[in-house]
Amino acid sequence: MNAITLNETDPAAFRDYLSAHENKTLLRFLTCGSVDDGKSTLIGRLLYDTKLIFEDQLAGLEKDSRRFGTVGEDIDLALLVDGLQAEREQGITIDVAYRFFATDKRKFIVADTPGHEQYTRNMATGASNSDLAVILIDARKGILTQTRRHSFIVSLLGIKHVVLAINKIDLVDYSQEIFDRIVADYKVLAADFGFETLQPIPLSARFGDNVLERGENLGWYTGPTLVEHLETVEIHRNEANAPFRLPIQWVNRPDLNFRGFSGTIASGSVRPGDEIIVADSGLTSRVKTITTYDGDLPVAVAGQAITLTLEDEIDISRGNVLSKPEERPEFTDQFQAKLIWMSEDELIPGRPYLLKTGTRTVAISITDIKYKTDVNTFEQQAAKTLKLNEVAEVNIAAQAPIAFDPYADNKATGAFILIDRITNLTLAAGLIEHSLRRATNVHWQALEVTKSARAEVKRQKPVVLWFTGLSGAGKSTIANLVEKKLLSLGQHTILLDGDNVRHGLNKDLGFTDADRVENIRRVAEVSKLMVEAGLITLVSFISPFKAERQMARELLEDGEFIEIHVATSLEVAESRDPKGLYKKARAGEIPNFTGIDSPYEAPESAEITTGTSTAEDEADAIVAYLLDNAYLPVEPPYVI
Repeated sequence: MNAITLNETDPAAFRDYLSAHENKTLLRFLTCGSVDDGKSTLIGRLLYDTKLIFEDQLAGLEKDSRRFGTVGEDIDLALLVDGLQAEREQGITIDVAYRFFATDKRKFIVADTPGHEQYTRNMATGASNSDLAVILIDARKGILTQTRRHSFIVSLLGIKHVVLAINKIDLVDYSQEIFDRIVADYKVLAADFGFETLQPIPLSARFGDNVLERGENLGWYTGPTLVEHLETVEIHRNEANAPFRLPIQWVNRPDLNFRGFSGTIASGSVRPGDEIIVADSGLTSRVKTITTYDGDLPVAVAGQAITLTLEDEIDISRGNVLSKPEERPEFTDQFQAKLIWMSEDELIPGRPYLLKTGTRTVAISITDIKYKTDVNTFEQQAAKTLKLNEVAEVNIAAQAPIAFDPYADNKATGAFILIDRITNLTLAAGLIEHSLRRATNVHWQALEVTKSARAEVKRQKPVVLWFTGLSGAGKSTIANLVEKKLLSLGQHTILLDGDNVRHGLNKDLGFTDADRVENIRRVAEVSKLMVEAGLITLVSFISPFKAERQMARELLEDGEFIEIHVATSLEVAESRDPKGLYKKARAGEIPNFTGIDSPYEAPESAEITTGTSTAEDEADAIVAYLLDNAYLPVEPPYVI
C-alpha cells in the first residue's frame, strides 16, 4: 500500500482514491482458538504487513517487546492488540480487541478474542458480530477442547464461513503430513456444523508465511494466502432483503407539533407511504416521513438510524417492533432457545431473570433445561442447572409477550441476552428457535366475584406478610403470634410455613439451590391465590435469595407484599438451634444448609425489620403496622 499526500497527488485522483476506498466491501471476522495459538500475533502481523502501524507505534512496540515480549530479540506483534496490562504481563488475551485494516480490495474489522475457557463469553461476543471466523490451531498440539468449543459456538451463532488457520507450521518443520492430518480431523469435527466454506491454510503468524505473502517453505501448498482468501470470500448478507423490522428505541416528541418513533432498522427497508403494523398490538398506519439528522429520506434500509412519522395517532412505545402487515414477526411469551451461559453463578430454572432483545426488556424464567451439549463429544446430556460456558437447549416463559424472528431467519430480532435482576450483570447469550404453542386451549376465565369483593366481605385489605430469616431466627414463632392476634380481631388469615409446606405441596423438593428456587416459586404462586381470596397471608420461609423474594413481590400488586426480615444473627440462631439442624449441618450431615454452606442474602429494604425485641412485642408491632397502613378496619375494640 502506498502512502498518498495532497502535495504529491492530483486532487481528482485523490478524490477517486477516497471514493474507491469508501465503496470497498467490509468484512467482519474474528480470530479464535485455544490459548497461545497465536491469535494476537496473527492480527499484529496483518496490521504490520498492511503497513497500518505508525512510526511511534512501532517504536513503542519495540520497547514493549523488550519488556513483555516472548519471542526473544524479535518484535512481539501480539502486543499490538494485547492492550490490557494484565494481558501483556501474562501473554494472554482477556478482552475482545477490535482492529481495522484494509487492502486494495476490501476493508476489514477483526475481533481478537480470548482463548482461555473462563473468557469464552468474550469470544461469543466477538462472534455475534462477525461474518467469518479464523479458527487457529497450533500445529504442534492439533485440535483441543477450546477448538471444539469455539467451533461449536461459531456454528451456533450462524457463522457460515471458516478459515482453519494451522499456525506455527514453522515449529513442525513446515510438515504437510501434520497439516493434512489436522485438516482431516477438523473436517470430521465440523461435519454437522453447516459451514458453507471451510478453507484450511498453513501459516506462520510470527514470520508472515502465508499471511499476506507466500512462504518459501510452503511450496507444497497451492491454496490462497489468508489475505487472498479474506479479500475474495463471498459473504451473502440478507438484512436488506429480509422482512422490515424496526425496534422502537424511543418516542421522539420535541414539541406538540412532532411525534416520531426512533430506532435503528434491524432488517428490511421502508418508504413513505408503506403500511406498517405494531407487532405487539396489531395497530396499523402508514409511514408519513422518514426523518434523519440530515433531512428526510425517500427510503431507509437495514442499519440506518431513523425516525418515522405516521399518518395516524396510534399507541407505540419503547420496545415495540414495527413491521409490514404481511410480514409480521412472531409474538409469544413462551419459546425455545439455545443458551450460552456466561456467569460463574449457576443458572437455576425457575429463578427470575431479565431478557433483553432489541429494545425490549421483560422478566422471564427458564421453565426447562431440555439438554446441554458436551463440547467434546457434542452429546446431548440431561441437566438441572448450567455452569459457566455450558451450552443448552432451554424453554423460556416471559411475563409479557415479545416480538421475535427465529435466529436462523433474522439475527437482529432472534438474539437476546439474560441479565441478573439484582446486579444488572449479563448472564447469558441466547438464540430464539421457535415459539412454544402449548396449552392453546387454556384461557383466562372471567370471574364475577373479584378480589376486592372478597376482601370487602372480610373487612380487610388482602396482603402477603413474607417472613424471611435464618433457620432458628424466630420467623414461625412471630408469624404464629401475628396470626393469633389477627384472628382475635376477627380477621381472615392463612399461614404457610416452610416445614409444613414441604410435607405436602413441596415434598418432592430437596435443598439444592435449584430446589430452593422452585420451593419459593410454588409458595409465591399459592400466596397470590390466597390474596385473590381476600386473605391476609403469612408466609414463613427462610427464602434465602433476593431474586426469589423479588419474584414473589412482583406477582402481586403494589402494597400487597410486605417483607418482614427477622434479623437474628447466625450466632444467636445457631445457639438456639431448636431442631438440632445447625449441629447436624456443622457435622456435614445436612448439605446446603443456609448460613453454613449455603448463603443467606439479607433484605436491603424490607418494610419491617424485627429481631431486637421479644416475639410478643414484634408481633404487636407488625399488627400495628397493618392498622396504621389501612390493611385492617379502624374500629374498636382494637387495642394493640
